[in-house]
Amino acid sequence: MKSQDTPFEGGPMDGRVLPVMVGPTGHPPKTYRIPVPDPGGGPPTVLVYRRVPRGHSKRLGLIQGWKYAYDPDDASGGGLRWPWSKPAAPRSGEPDDANG
Repeated sequence: MKSQDTPFEGGPMDGRVLPVMVGPTGHPPKTYRIPVPDPGGGPPTVLVYRRVPRGHSKRLGLIQGWKYAYDPDDASGGGLRWPWSKPAAPRSGEPDDANG
């Protein structure tokens, strides 16, 4: 499989560049989860990073690459979202469109 060096921003991985496997479209996964073992033998802590554009070209505005930004309050649960699924509950602090 093909991989590309992808930078990480924020959180414990800030400033590191790791080779990340890319899919058939040439894009890395939208979410990158890193399990960190607990020193006390408990369940591992999972660091969640979201894929964001690294930059855009000046003329056409095309994406020049990808990087991962730290997402400390991940509420996605990591499961697949199907188009016919019920919408996810809003995160804390976000306005609810139905009430407002």
